[in-house]
Amino acid sequence: MSAEERTPAEEAREALRAARAGASGEPAEGDSGSAGGLEQGAAPEARPGEVARAALRAAVAARRDGEVASEETDAGPDEPVAPAAPRPTPTSPRPGDAAREALRAARREADRGERHPRKTTPRPAPASAPAEGRSPHTQVVRDMRNFLSTAFRMPDLADDHGAAEAQPRTDTPEPPTEHAPTPPAPSTTPTRTSGHPAPPHHPSSMATPHRDSELRRTFPPFAPRPEPQDFSTTWWGQAWVDALEHTALDVNRLARGRGYADAGNVDAITVTPGLVLAYVRGSRPRPYRVQLRLRRLSDEDWERLLEAAVDSPADIAALLDKELPHTLADRGVPLLPGAGDLIPQCSCPDSGRPCKHAAALCYQTARLLDADPFVLLLLRGRGERELLDTLSRRSAASAARAARERGPAELPGVRASEALAGRPLPPLPAPLPAPAHPEAPPAYPAAPGGPDPFALDQLATDAAARAHALLTIGRDPVGGLTLWQDAVRLAAARPGSGLTAATRNLYATLAAAVDRTPAELARAVAAWRQGGLAGLTVLEEPWDPPAGRFDRARPLLLAADLPAFRPWRNHLTHPAGHAQLRLGQDGLWYAYESEPGQEDWWPRGAPDLDPVSALTTLDIPDAL
Repeated sequence: MSAEERTPAEEAREALRAARAGASGEPAEGDSGSAGGLEQGAAPEARPGEVARAALRAAVAARRDGEVASEETDAGPDEPVAPAAPRPTPTSPRPGDAAREALRAARREADRGERHPRKTTPRPAPASAPAEGRSPHTQVVRDMRNFLSTAFRMPDLADDHGAAEAQPRTDTPEPPTEHAPTPPAPSTTPTRTSGHPAPPHHPSSMATPHRDSELRRTFPPFAPRPEPQDFSTTWWGQAWVDALEHTALDVNRLARGRGYADAGNVDAITVTPGLVLAYVRGSRPRPYRVQLRLRRLSDEDWERLLEAAVDSPADIAALLDKELPHTLADRGVPLLPGAGDLIPQCSCPDSGRPCKHAAALCYQTARLLDADPFVLLLLRGRGERELLDTLSRRSAASAARAARERGPAELPGVRASEALAGRPLPPLPAPLPAPAHPEAPPAYPAAPGGPDPFALDQLATDAAARAHALLTIGRDPVGGLTLWQDAVRLAAARPGSGLTAATRNLYATLAAAVDRTPAELARAVAAWRQGGLAGLTVLEEPWDPPAGRFDRARPLLLAADLPAFRPWRNHLTHPAGHAQLRLGQDGLWYAYESEPGQEDWWPRGAPDLDPVSALTTLDIPDAL
């Protein structure tokens, strides 16, 4: 491409590239022969950096001349023109200084254009020949100034907001479009396209459902509807719409509000007592904050309304079915809004009552009332759970009060005592013969985390044996035992000997049930196995025997070449402290043994009438 065909922008870029190459010390494209010319003694040529600086200085000078001329042209007859600042004479300007000066000048010109907008004409396409009456140098300088004035300007969101605010506001309804596509959500990343600043981002929903409570409910936004439809299908929802439309002064605003509602421009709706709040998207990027206020009912009004609902159970049933009965709304309480009861408020500059944004919110609220009439009751001051609890409590109290007032009713029929009086009763059938022995209980399967099947089998077997004894002999042999004695009996009935893992578990459970230790239970089990209930009594209850058999036991022990035993109450203890005899109240001698000097006596052997025979049952070689 020749120099005549290049545009001023391309020439500026070429000059800047040459300036960068000259500043880094590398030869630019097309300058390879200049070094050779200097070596041969030829006259030095102008460097690319100097050419670029000269072009920028010329552009700055021409721009300043143009600024003075434009200020004189744009100034009014009464507006003074500021004198132009004297241009400093650069001693040795660098390429970077010249480029920064050109950028500052371009920004000042852009700011001046915003403050004093002028009517501009489209930029003519560059031609190979300069315009008529203008030198080629002047044409190049002007083209470069126009290029630099917009080449480095960044988009600003404030300009976009200012342009949106400057748009004229019209209240005429927009023409409806069939099957209007939903506008895509704006991107959060700003795009830097030429001449088009990035659209501002706003969140898809400004509601806070996590803050909902009994007196605060948040509903998600309704989806856009492709075709216009009725906003209410119930009589109470239509009454809400009528309260809005009967007080509207401009039907065009209502039509545009219906269009906004159908297009899904209403964000999530938050309902609290006396207030409906939502954000509505309009023509501006930022949505408008819209409120609908409704007077809350007083305590006296709620009292009359609740009493009317309690008197009519059908009204309560209708409310539970998400319906608002006519009888409940016609009890003299202003439950539904009338003309002028809805007070709209919007952050838009429209002074209409209501504006199109408030109308859109009102239409969407009617859809909420259709689905759940408790939204209307919440607007009047009471939540759904509180109302249902109050109605349930009052209904129960009213039914009880009515039952007390009526009194007991006479039941028809004949009393049983009168019907059976004088009627002979047939004799009881003969009892069945008792079985020879109790049957074995069924097997209990083991389950993870369930009870021990062996323990269940033992309890069932014991219960069957006690029931058989009660059936055959007429009494329970263990019915008079205490809780501790019965626990000892159950532990002693478990087969096996020694403290195994299963036995320890059983002893720990039974001991905890009777507030004893497993060691005490194990000693008591040994006494029970030695002599039953009498052996347990000998272990736990010392007593003073009368003269007779206890006194004759000591000579018998001496006659058997045993040392003299030390007597204490019903105990006879070996001098070495490892053997002991205890006389039970049944007349039997019970043998005990312990480590010498430990006083840790454990029952051993079987009881006997002869004290010497009782000692011989001990399995201790040195006991005698």
